Amino acid sequence: MITLTYEFKLIPSQQQIAIIEDMLAVIRKVWNYALRERKDWINSRKCAVNCCSLHQEYIIPGDTPYPNYNRQAASLTKAKKTNPELKRTNAQVLQQVLKTLEKAFNNMKQQGYGFPRFKNKYRMRSFVFPQFKNNPISNEYIKLPQIGLVPMRLSRPIPEGFKLKQVRVVRRASGYFVMLSLQSPVSVPDTPASGHPLGIDVGLDKFLATSDGELIERPKFLTKLQSELKLLQRRLKLKSKGSANRHKLNQNIARLHQKISDTRKDFHFKLAHHLCDQAGMIFVEDLDFRTWAKGMLGKHTLDAGFGQLFNILAWVCRKRGVYFGKVDYRYTSQICPNCGAHTGKKDLSERIHKCPECQYEINRDVAAAKVICHRGVTAAGQIVVQKIDDRWRTVGDWQQFR
Repeated sequence: MITLTYEFKLIPSQQQIAIIEDMLAVIRKVWNYALRERKDWINSRKCAVNCCSLHQEYIIPGDTPYPNYNRQAASLTKAKKTNPELKRTNAQVLQQVLKTLEKAFNNMKQQGYGFPRFKNKYRMRSFVFPQFKNNPISNEYIKLPQIGLVPMRLSRPIPEGFKLKQVRVVRRASGYFVMLSLQSPVSVPDTPASGHPLGIDVGLDKFLATSDGELIERPKFLTKLQSELKLLQRRLKLKSKGSANRHKLNQNIARLHQKISDTRKDFHFKLAHHLCDQAGMIFVEDLDFRTWAKGMLGKHTLDAGFGQLFNILAWVCRKRGVYFGKVDYRYTSQICPNCGAHTGKKDLSERIHKCPECQYEINRDVAAAKVICHRGVTAAGQIVVQKIDDRWRTVGDWQQFR
């Protein structure tokens, strides 16, 4: 089973924009009401049995069941008979809101996520049409329930053999977008490990270094626009809450943030394709970038977006038939790629690797990328000949890096 998500920009009319905004407002109220109902039930079970709070108490009968998805969906069906706002909104869209809330509570309990938050008019930005009887796309139009026939920019053709499963309408700073979830029953086998290997080491001095010696500078996406962003946020502080000028300024800030995000994502995709052009196997370190983001260089780490790069690189490799693997990250910068000697921990200011055993000298990041490459090739079980320091060696010389 293959699942793809294609994103296209919508060009709705003013009437259609009003309908989309009305649907977002209704589902926001449903979300907040359902979340409030669950929070009240939970808080009613937290009060002390021997005394009452000085401020307020949540008094709900003890035999009242927990408002899970099934009970809230049944209550929503009853409320639609008397509430005109709920009547004019698609029933499946409202049910998807309750399913999303149920999933948020499950993630909180099972995976340690934070407690679900209430949504204001800026935070509720999308809704889902979960199923369609017929294909709603014809030429460069998409037919959505209650919204009607909406023009869209079909920037790339939808692949044959895929069936449309659901449609998500998203409001962003630059307009409205539609995300199509496509599925195909075809089973694609995993890409075999073959071809030229390429190790990749990421960092903040150089954004990326490859085992072939290529160094890529770090593009500072946020830093370039930070002064402009800081100025807009300083002006926002002086605007009255709820005013039209504050709303316009919020939109300008959101557009700037989206520009930074889109630029970063575009760079990651182009870089991923550039790397896939050079290799048949790509290996990276198995890093947890959440710990990087907590240090004093957290701002620069988040700006670089290494986690997004690895996710995009894995997807592009799978799409283009390139093997992608992760290796152990430990001691990659402390091992000589030429002789395998352990050179000890280096200070961050040391940018050149010089082995005291064999006197091999090379850029520190390139040396780490070579070690990553050796480990990946060994783990993949391939016999690959590489030229290192004008000498040809097989992967058998690097069994110690397993």
